Parts: sequence; structure tokens; C-alpha cells
Amino acid sequence: RPRRRRSTTSPPVYGPTMGARHSSAILAALAARASALPMPPPPAARLRLARALTTMSAAGGERKANLYGLRDEQLEAVLKDWGQPKFRLKQIRDCLYGDAPAADIDAMHTLPKALRARLREHATLGELGVEFEQQSKDGTQKRLWRCHDGSLIESVLMPYDDRRRTACISSQVGCAMGCTFCATGQMGFRRDLSEAEIFEQAARFSSELRARGERLSNVVFMGMGEPFRNYDAVVGAARRIMDELGIGARHVTVSTVGLAPQIRRFAEEGLEVGLAISLHEADDVARSAIMPVNRRHDLDELIGACHYYVERSGRRLTFEWALIAGRNDDAATARRRGKLLRGWDGFLVSLFSFCRLGKLLRGLKCHVNLIPLNPTQGFDGAPASLPDAREFVEVLGRSGIPATVRVRRGIDIDAGCGQLAEASSKEKAKERLRRRGERAGERPEKAGAESRGERTE
Repeated sequence: RPRRRRSTTSPPVYGPTMGARHSSAILAALAARASALPMPPPPAARLRLARALTTMSAAGGERKANLYGLRDEQLEAVLKDWGQPKFRLKQIRDCLYGDAPAADIDAMHTLPKALRARLREHATLGELGVEFEQQSKDGTQKRLWRCHDGSLIESVLMPYDDRRRTACISSQVGCAMGCTFCATGQMGFRRDLSEAEIFEQAARFSSELRARGERLSNVVFMGMGEPFRNYDAVVGAARRIMDELGIGARHVTVSTVGLAPQIRRFAEEGLEVGLAISLHEADDVARSAIMPVNRRHDLDELIGACHYYVERSGRRLTFEWALIAGRNDDAATARRRGKLLRGWDGFLVSLFSFCRLGKLLRGLKCHVNLIPLNPTQGFDGAPASLPDAREFVEVLGRSGIPATVRVRRGIDIDAGCGQLAEASSKEKAKERLRRRGERAGERPEKAGAESRGERTE
């Protein structure tokens, strides 16, 4: 049959009722198909939350969530799943970080009894157990923590007469950097600490101080381990220390032996926390002898990274210098170090083009902390005398480099810089030193005395 031609003068018009019927049919079909499909899997965030609530330990048993390890958004999602009102999050936060912190979940009296019971079932208030504690004659407190897997770490709380309270916390179990004068380096590396384990050290000290009407004012990442070898966990913990504990960025300091790539990366973080570099020697041969990291990132690369950090962040760098008697505490060393930090020539890369006390040039600033060596069992060096340390400061000052001699604290309980390590590792280091002394023809008693720093400052 011949097809009928459609009139061009009166095209068909689809009215609103016809369009509505068409749309309704499509929606109904989609709804029918959707109802026949299986439910979609939970989002990645919910899976992470489930892992946060109950994780499996290496031993295969259940490990409860650490409340110090949960961020606000994670805890809020948990409470929502449990049908709790939103204000419960603030109540729990007050129990953790308020003026009257709870010692355990049972002491969270602002929470309903049923919620406390559910929290006890799924979570703990901290995972670090106090294994041992020591108090120095100067008030410094050293604490040995036992982690969930039995690993041992140390951290230190230092009180000062001006009411400052500084926590020195660890970032690793042991250390792989192998600095010869450091007890942690002599111990060797075990594992990285998690962000929660790092943060909890500061949080526990902060909680105890608030309970007696004081507050934690400063945190330094100068305990066991190399912070930049556990970069993400350390940066995450530093952010939480500022956010959760209310400690200002300028009162938080991260220390490193000089991992140049991580220093450059840290410059891009936008954090205003302090950065301290362990330098200790002014030439590559001497530094490599006591700090093996220098063989990988020599002074040329390190000082270049420091220069980049100061330019990018605008922050003043601190250099740490352990004064070892007869090795790096003389005026000639200070003059070499002044040259390293001031001059720039084609052969020796410097940190600054010009660096003068009290004046900033090209936006770069530095300060030197001089620390008479703290004795360890595995190193036969002795601390420099105070007159030598003061002379070192004067020589650096004439070179335009501001420097101060840092107060040594907790030496009588091995709580000073570079002295933190497991007791068993200290004994092994002492034995290695004794054998080395015997091979060198020394009397073991003399080697041991030097390692303990039995020398008048």
C-alpha cells in the first residue's frame, strides 16, 4: 500500500499528558529493575571504619579499636550507626581531651551506661601499657611503654621552671640510621609505629598533666627512631597533636638525621612546626664516620635541601650539634662550621648566602643547639666541657651564627638525647664496646668509664 504523506502544515503535537505518561513509564521500569538488583557494597569509607572498630592482630585474635586512633569523622560515623545523638561525639571528646580526662572508658560518667558498655566491647582507651617508669633528680620522667605486639618504646616528659612541659616522643621501635653515638641507633630497627601509637604518647602525658591542673606545652619528635623514615605516620600524628591537644605548631618540633628528599617534601606540607637537623660534623668524611646516612645524602645534598626548606617555608631551621670531647668541640671545628653555614662557593655548598645574628637576609634563618654528648653504652666518646662549649658558641657568633648550649636533662636515668633504647640493647652495646676495647688493647674498665661519661664538665 502506498504510504500516506504526512502533512507539513499540521505536524503532530505531543501534549503534556502524553509526555508525562512516557516519563512515568520509564521511571517505573527503572524502579522495577533497580529493585531486582542486589544491594551495592558499602563504600570504602565504611570498610575502613569497620577495620577501625575491630582489627585482627598478627596473633590472629581480635584487637579492639584504640579511641586515641579514631578521628572525629570515624567516631561520629560509629555513633551514628549505633543510633546515638550527635552530641555524644563532643561528650567523648571531652572525656579524652577535656579538663577532666577519663582514665578509662568506665570513668566516662557523662555517657549512658549502655554506651559505655558498648564502647568497652569494641574499643579501648589507649593501647600502650606502662611497663616501667623512672624519675630523674631534675624532675624528668622517663616511661617505658609496651605496645600491643610486645614491642617496647620510651618517651620522656621534661618539666621546666617556667611551667613549660615538653614531651619527647618516639616514632619507631629502634632505628635503622645507625648513628654510632646514639643508643637507639645501636639497638637496630624493629618496626614503624602507627600514627595512633605516636599520638598516644603525647595524649597520655597531656591527659595526666591536665588531671593535676597543668598542661602539655611542647612536643618534640626526638625519641626513638628517625621520624622521616615513618613520614606519613609522623605528619599525621603532628597534625593531631595540634588539632586534638591544642598545642600550637610553633611548639612542635620534628628532628631528622638529614634525609634530604623528605626535607624537601616536608617543605611542601604547609606545616609551621619546627624542623631540627642533626648535623654534628662539618665535613663529609667525619660525618660519615659517625652518621652512615651521610654516605647516601652528603652535606652537599643536605644543605641544599635545607636551603630549599627555608625558602619554601620561611621557617628558621635548627641544627643539632653533639659536642664530643676532642673530636668536634674545638674552635677550628667551629670556624669550619661557620664557613659551612655562611659561605657559598663552587666547592662547598652552604646553607645560606649570608647569615647574621639578628638580621634576616634572603628570608633564611638558622640557629645551632649545642649539646654536650650524652653518654651511651656503645660509644666511647665523652661530653665536651662547658668552657669548650662556650668557646664554640663564641666562635660561631663571630661567624654570624647564633648558637646556645642546651641544658642536659635526665642524664642520670638515661633519658637524655640519644639515650633512649631497650635495656637489653644497651647491654649488648656495652658488650660490643668492651670487646672493641679489648681488641684495641685498652682496659675494659677505662672504655666503660668513658662510655658512661665519667668526666668532669
